Amino acid sequence: MIDDLDLVFDESERGEKGRHRRGAVRKRNGKSGGRGKTIFALLMALVLLGGIGGGAYIGFDRIRNHFVTPDYDGPGSGEVLVEVKAGDTLTDIGNSLYDAGVVKSTKAFIEAADANSRSKNIQVGRYKVHKQMKAADAVVLLLDPKSRVVNGVTIPEGAMSLVIYDILSKQTKIPVAEFKAAAKDPVKLGVPAFWFNRQDGKKGPKSIEGFLYPSTYEIPPKATAAQILSMMVDEFLRVTQQLDFVNRAQKERKISPYEALITASIAQAESVNEVDMPKVARVIYNRVYTDKYHCKCLEIDSAINYWLRLQGKDPKDSDVLKQSELRDPKNPYRTHGVDGLTITPISNPGEAALKGALNPPVGDWIYFMTIDKKGTMGYGSNDAEYRNLIRTMCNNKVLTGSNCA
Repeated sequence: MIDDLDLVFDESERGEKGRHRRGAVRKRNGKSGGRGKTIFALLMALVLLGGIGGGAYIGFDRIRNHFVTPDYDGPGSGEVLVEVKAGDTLTDIGNSLYDAGVVKSTKAFIEAADANSRSKNIQVGRYKVHKQMKAADAVVLLLDPKSRVVNGVTIPEGAMSLVIYDILSKQTKIPVAEFKAAAKDPVKLGVPAFWFNRQDGKKGPKSIEGFLYPSTYEIPPKATAAQILSMMVDEFLRVTQQLDFVNRAQKERKISPYEALITASIAQAESVNEVDMPKVARVIYNRVYTDKYHCKCLEIDSAINYWLRLQGKDPKDSDVLKQSELRDPKNPYRTHGVDGLTITPISNPGEAALKGALNPPVGDWIYFMTIDKKGTMGYGSNDAEYRNLIRTMCNNKVLTGSNCA
């Protein structure tokens, strides 16, 4: 008999747990319903247990807990952190609270949330709550903005790794040196090794550059530099998987995912407005993978400036870069007189740049230039169009001096 009762209760508990989602639970005839039946069932269960004998009392707690929801009475004490994740149901949140010792049962939290019409407003995030607190009070705390632990940091699109380390260091007080040390092994941080494969024959270091996805992150307390960078790598992998980046780069662009990522990083660095990123990507492809340009080289200044910044030097405007700097044989990121893409990405591109590298528009452009002070880009397919772009830049005062003579 006890085994039969256990089976019924187990089935009921699983069914109850599986039905609950974020939002109110449907009630019969507008009432909580079934209270009389519940009491009657409890009394019958007690009678049965009494008839069976004192040894059956071991099942009483389970029966009582099924009909009477276990809950703490007071406001609780101490402090514990719990996390509400994207997509969590009320059951998921209740389980997290129960596992952390906050509520006495998941069921208590679900019932308290159902009774609070504002429970649907519980936000994703981490919260400071108390141990052994009444479930209704736990719901109130999860709805209180002051309980939410906010330690967010925003990484802008196109930031290079050194800039990201500086941002993270200021937010977390972790020394920049620790981020640099952690970044030396991108695979250990979660970057799959295949991402560094190339089809163009070029070799370069396994750099974290390009894999630190720009977004807003909530940094957990006491997180290490490696853990924070791994969070960013995980987000990169999530976004690229959503875009089907690996397959599309190989099947549609006929290049390795890493080459597509490098292209996205250059388009991000060279574009002022995200609307231009797909076209800039097309120019890069036309220069490197076709015979449309006078060489299969990039000849872009952003790669030169990337190298300067890696060395702790300030970047330079195009009109002040010297030929000796453009063609410096010691610069591994030199793109003048060197064919192909750069040896690594030169920025950490956002979603628009990644999409642009996957799906550039059809066109014969081999030139792109910023033609006004608003950041508008102009494109050219031949020398005549190139000269027209230069003329436009001069007219708009973007270019001056001997270049406009």
